[in-house]
Amino acid sequence: MTELPKTFDPAAIEARWYGHWEEKGLFRPDRPNAEPWTIVNPPPNVTGNLHIGHALDNTLQDILVRHARLKGKDALWVVGTDHAGIATQMVVERQMNALGQKRTDFTREQFLEKVWTWKAESGGQITGQLRRLGCSMDWANERFTMDEGFSKAVLKVFVDLHAQGLLYRDKRLVNWDSGLGTAISDLEVETREVKGSFWRLRYPLADGSGFIEVATTRPETMLADMAVAVHPDDARYTALIGKQVRLPITGRLIPIVADEHADPELGSGAVKITPGHDFNDFEVGRRAGIEARDMLNMLDAKACIVQTADGLIPDAFLGLSTADARKAVVARLKEEGVLIPHIDKEGEEHDAEPRTIQTPFGDRSGVVIEPWLTDQWYVDAKTLAQPAIEAVRSGKIKIVPQAWEKTFFNWMENIQPWCVSRQLWWGHQIPAWFAEDGRVFVAESEEEAQGQAGEGVVLTRDPDVLDTWFSSALWPFATLGWPDNSDKTLEGRYPNDVLISGFDILFFWDARMMMQGLHFMEDVPFKTLYLHGLVRAADGSKMSKSKGNTVDPLGLIDQYGADALRFFMAAMESQGRDIKMDERRVEGYRNFATKLWNAARFAQANGIGASTTLEAPNATLAVNKWIIAETVKTVQAVDLALADYRFDGAANAIYQFVWSRFCDWYLELIKPVLQGGEEGGDETRAVVGWVLDQILVLLHPFMPFITEELWHAMGARDHDLIVAHWPMADARALDPEAEREIDWLIRLVSEIRAARTELNVPPGARLPMHVRDAHADTQARLVRQASALARLARVEAAEGEVSGGAAQVVVDEATFVLPLEGVIDLDAERQRLTKAIATVEKERDALGGRLGNASFVERAKPEAVEKARADHADKMAEAARLHAALGRLG
Repeated sequence: MTELPKTFDPAAIEARWYGHWEEKGLFRPDRPNAEPWTIVNPPPNVTGNLHIGHALDNTLQDILVRHARLKGKDALWVVGTDHAGIATQMVVERQMNALGQKRTDFTREQFLEKVWTWKAESGGQITGQLRRLGCSMDWANERFTMDEGFSKAVLKVFVDLHAQGLLYRDKRLVNWDSGLGTAISDLEVETREVKGSFWRLRYPLADGSGFIEVATTRPETMLADMAVAVHPDDARYTALIGKQVRLPITGRLIPIVADEHADPELGSGAVKITPGHDFNDFEVGRRAGIEARDMLNMLDAKACIVQTADGLIPDAFLGLSTADARKAVVARLKEEGVLIPHIDKEGEEHDAEPRTIQTPFGDRSGVVIEPWLTDQWYVDAKTLAQPAIEAVRSGKIKIVPQAWEKTFFNWMENIQPWCVSRQLWWGHQIPAWFAEDGRVFVAESEEEAQGQAGEGVVLTRDPDVLDTWFSSALWPFATLGWPDNSDKTLEGRYPNDVLISGFDILFFWDARMMMQGLHFMEDVPFKTLYLHGLVRAADGSKMSKSKGNTVDPLGLIDQYGADALRFFMAAMESQGRDIKMDERRVEGYRNFATKLWNAARFAQANGIGASTTLEAPNATLAVNKWIIAETVKTVQAVDLALADYRFDGAANAIYQFVWSRFCDWYLELIKPVLQGGEEGGDETRAVVGWVLDQILVLLHPFMPFITEELWHAMGARDHDLIVAHWPMADARALDPEAEREIDWLIRLVSEIRAARTELNVPPGARLPMHVRDAHADTQARLVRQASALARLARVEAAEGEVSGGAAQVVVDEATFVLPLEGVIDLDAERQRLTKAIATVEKERDALGGRLGNASFVERAKPEAVEKARADHADKMAEAARLHAALGRLG
C-alpha cells in the first residue's frame, strides 16, 4: 500500500499513467483468443487542435473501448489523421507567403515536398492532445489518409467505381470558393446573415405587349438569365407560357416556362432563371430541356464577369467583380426604366427593399460562395445509397438515437451526385489521364493508362485531387489492411462494432462510409451508429470564434484535470440533446474525484487495502449486506446504460452510488465498527476494500487516471486497472431485508436532519424522539440502529407523552415526534416561517405572472424564458418546503 498525498493533484498523475499505458502496450493487450471489438476514430485534420467537440466525441469512444477491454475483449481503437486537403494547403501557403513565396513559384512536386516536410515537423499536434484527454488508442498502428497503404485503397476504389459506371465526369453546379480556387463541400460552406437588398425588375415581353415582373437579391446574375418560370396553375400567366422575354442590357431572348418551382404566393409569382449560377435554377433549366453544356456561364474562377457563350454581355461589364457588377447592372436597369422602385413607410423611393439575406461563405477563405458550372468528377451516390438505406431499414445498422433515421432516409432518398474532385495540389491526385483529343483513361498507374491509350498517345494527368471525404469514407476497412487483406471480415474486425459521430457529419462521412463499405466489403461498416449532439455555450448558443464563446478543453484539463472534463462530457451526454458548457459542473466533477480520493485515504487510515477477491466477501452486518447489494445494483445499472448508449445514465449511476451511498452514508455508518466500538471490523474492512475496487473498475472508463492511481495505491496488484476484470452483477449478493433496513435508516435520518435544519434547531442539540404507531419490525430496527441514530441524527429514544411544541416526521407507518420546547423559540420560529412563506409566494406568483404573459414567452430571449421557468420551479419547491416546516410545528 502506498500512502496517498493529502491533496489530489490531477496534473501529477496524468502524464505518468498515460506514458505507462502506452509504453507497456496496454491499449492493445495481447488477447489472441478473445472476442474482437473494434471502433475507428473519426480522423481529425492533421492541421487540427483539440476543440470541445473533439473532447466529447473522443471521451465517448474511450468509455466504450475501455469498457470493452475490461470485459475481456480484444478491443481495438483505430487511430489516425486526415490529410485535410484545403486546410493543410492553406497552412503551408501561408508559411510560404510569409517568406515572400507563392505556391505557383514552384512545381507541384516541389510544393508537395514542402507539405510533407511541414507534416513531419508540425503536423499531428492533435495526437498529443488526444493523449492528454486519456484516449486509449492503438498508436502503434497509427494511420494517415495519405500513407502508402491507404493511398493504394483510394486508387483502387476510384478506378473500380469508374469501371463499374458509378464514377464519371460531368458538368454541374458546385459550391465554388473563388478565394481558394476550388469546389468545396456543403460542410465547408458557412451561411451568414448579411444586410442585403431585394430588387424588383420588369422584363419586357418580346412581342411588345407588356412586361413580366421578377425579383432578385442578385441582380448581376440576370446577365446569364435563360428563362422566366411561372407556376403551371397560375392563371395570371397561363397565356404567357411559351412566349419570350427580351432581357434588358443583353437583349437576349428567353422563354417563359411552366415549373412548380415558381410559387404563386411569393412576390409576382414569376422567377428569373439563371441555371448556370443557382442550384434551384439549374434543376428548372434541366426540366425545361436546357442541357448543362448549353447553360450560360458569366463568371471565371475568380468570380469576375466573363463573356457568355452567346457574346451578349456588353464589354463594360467584363472583368468586374460580382460586387461591382451588381452596382453597374442596377444602374443600367435604372437607366433603361425597368427597375421598379421600392417605396418605404415614409413614402420615400429607393432602388431596392432592404432585406436580411442568408448568404453562403467559405468557412476558410471567408469569400462569398458562388454556384459555378464546371466539369468535375462525380460518384453515382443514388445507386450506392440504396443498400445503405436498406441496411438501416432492416436493422443491420442501428442508428442511436433512432429519431435520426427519418433525417437519414429523407437525405438518402433525395441524394444528389457527389462531387469528389477539388482544384488543389495537396491530396490524392485523381488517377485519370487525358489524351489531346479529350479521351480520358482511368487507371491505378500512368503505365496502365498508357496501355489503355496505346503507344504514341500523349497523356496529361488530371491536376485535381480527391475530396478528403472520398478517402475518409474508406476508413472502417482501409485502415485494417484492405485491399491487400482479402478476408472480408478483416480478421473479425469488419464490420466495426460501433461508430461515434457528431450528427453534423451524418451525411458527409457516416452515410458515405455505409455506401462504400457495403459496395466494396459487401457488409455494413459498423453495427451501430451513435450520433451525439453539439457542445454549446452556456447560454445555448453555438460556439464560434467570431462570437468569442469557444472553450479550450486543454485549458479545462489544466485547471480541473482530464478526468473531470471526461466525466462532465459523459454525464451531460443525453441522447438527442446538445450539451451546454458549464465550467462549474466540470469543477463539481473535480470535487467528485477529490471525494473519491479522500475516501481512499480514509480506507488507508483504517487499515483497508486492495481486495483479494473478485466476488463479494461474506457479510453478516446489515450495513455491509446493504452496500454489497447497492454495488451490484450499480453494476447492473451501468451495464444496462452502456448497452443502450446512455452515457449520462451510466455516469450518473456511478456518481450517485459513490457520492451518496458509499461516501456519505456507508463510510459514516461503519465508522464505529472501524474504530473498534462495535463488532465486525475484519468483515467490514474486507467489504470496504472490495467495494472500493468495484468503484475503481466501474469508474475507470470515465475517469481513467485517478482510478489507476488509486488502484495501485491501495495495495500490490498483479495487473494494471486498465486490463482488470469488469465487476460481476451477481444477484445472489442481494439481501432484500438488509436493503430495506438501511434504506429505512437513511430515510429517517434524512427526514430528521431536514426538520432540524428547517426549524433552526442548533446542530449540537440532542433531542428526545418519541415514536407513535410503529410496527414491531420498526421497533426492532430502532433498537438495532439506536447508536447510528444517536450519532447521525442526534436523537435518542424517549417514552411518555409529548407536551408543548414539537416537530413531527413521518416515515412509512410510524410518526416520530421531536419535542422542541426550550430548544427553539417556537413563536418566533412560526413568525419567521410565515414571513418567509409570504416572501417566497410573492416571488413565485410574480414569476408565474410573467410566464403566463404570452408576450413575454414569445418575445423574450429563450434563455430568459428558461431561467424564469427554472426560478419559478425553485420558488414553488421552496414554498412547499416552508409550508411543510410550519406544519411540523403543529
